[in-house]
Amino acid sequence: MTSFRSLKHALPVLVGSALMALPAFAQDATTAPAPAAPPAPTLNSGDTAWMLVSSALVLMMIIPGLGLFYGGLVRAKNMLSILMQVLIVASVVMVAWVFYGYSLAFSDGGPVFGGFSKAFLAGINKDTLSGTIPEYVFVCFQMTFAAITPALIVGAFAERMKFSAVVLFCLLWVTFIYMPVAHSVWQSTGWLFKLGALDFAGGTVVHINAGVAGLVGCLMIGKRAGFGKEQMPPHSLTLSWVGAGLLWVGWFGFNAGSALSAGGSAGLAMMTTFVATAGAILGWSIAEWIARGKPSMLGAISGAVAGLVAVTPAAGFVGPVGAIVLGFVAAIICFFFVTTVKNAFGYDDSLDVFGVHGIGGIIGALATGILASTSFGGVGYADGVTMSSQLWVQVEAVAFTVVMTGVGSAILFKIVDLIVGLRVDAPTESEGLDIVEHGERAYHS
Repeated sequence: MTSFRSLKHALPVLVGSALMALPAFAQDATTAPAPAAPPAPTLNSGDTAWMLVSSALVLMMIIPGLGLFYGGLVRAKNMLSILMQVLIVASVVMVAWVFYGYSLAFSDGGPVFGGFSKAFLAGINKDTLSGTIPEYVFVCFQMTFAAITPALIVGAFAERMKFSAVVLFCLLWVTFIYMPVAHSVWQSTGWLFKLGALDFAGGTVVHINAGVAGLVGCLMIGKRAGFGKEQMPPHSLTLSWVGAGLLWVGWFGFNAGSALSAGGSAGLAMMTTFVATAGAILGWSIAEWIARGKPSMLGAISGAVAGLVAVTPAAGFVGPVGAIVLGFVAAIICFFFVTTVKNAFGYDDSLDVFGVHGIGGIIGALATGILASTSFGGVGYADGVTMSSQLWVQVEAVAFTVVMTGVGSAILFKIVDLIVGLRVDAPTESEGLDIVEHGERAYHS
């Protein structure tokens, strides 16, 4: 009974105290601190090591991979000219990348162009991070992409364009075409990025971009003397085979490196780069075997590049089986364009830049919208995105790139023609660009 009386007298006091505490409790509840911001990015040595290696692998694609692949495909008298064009174009672009290119492509800005806030790499030092890697490493990695893309274009008008014109055109092109497309697709303020376009490693930015520019160039410059009337076989398929091998190995940096980390996406991209290329080699060889009775080495290495091109936009989004199908189908379609469409229209795309890179890039970009589906073993789409909506975005990205580089390249070719002239004269073309433009020969009898 005593306990009950005590509780009876204490109860009003307890209730009153609780009521007095309510305002303070409510105030604490309404002013509770917001959830802590995610921790700032920290350097990951594993990611950094992988990106250092990837950057070097992409450089190997250019020097010596692309140079040897293209060099072996031209006639002996023009071997050094191709090596020189690839080397100098890459070097010029690397310098421009530091001066203003990185800033235009990867600083925030408008939907198509970035700004100049990072011109001359302003604000970047050895401790500045881009995600989990040093920003300098990211700059280097993207610099190799910018360097190889215009170098790809030179194969379309090989053996007949002035060296000065090649260098001037490529510098203008990387500034006014490559950088806007790269910004649009890969930078968060770019309009295609916001639209949700999928381009893991450069199907639109690199291959469609270069392929269409190459087609415009070969049409505006005209055919090589004797084209269609005399044989112009590759002078060294052995060197081209070596170049193709270096391209395939280097492409792992190109595709798996585009994950920007040493994780699952890089592993998937490495896997798909392996098997899409293998499927494409088989696809091209089988198509050629059926159409011409013999599978050729030139066809096999062309198929390899077609497969590498096609899987580039898809590498981190599709599964291994989808990648094999993509490579196999893309190679057959590229074979058709190289052997049938080009002959039907009679344009002289010397090293089939449009037929392999342009067409392969378009196929890969569009197929990414389909094969990314989990139904086909892909990683799936973003929330609320369907296959049809993603495919339409991919169509928009392809159309933008084709129009941007098609119209823009035509204007730039015309400007270069007015300044220095595009084509070498007839005696130079007959003698060979090596000795006339560079004073050297690749081979001495």
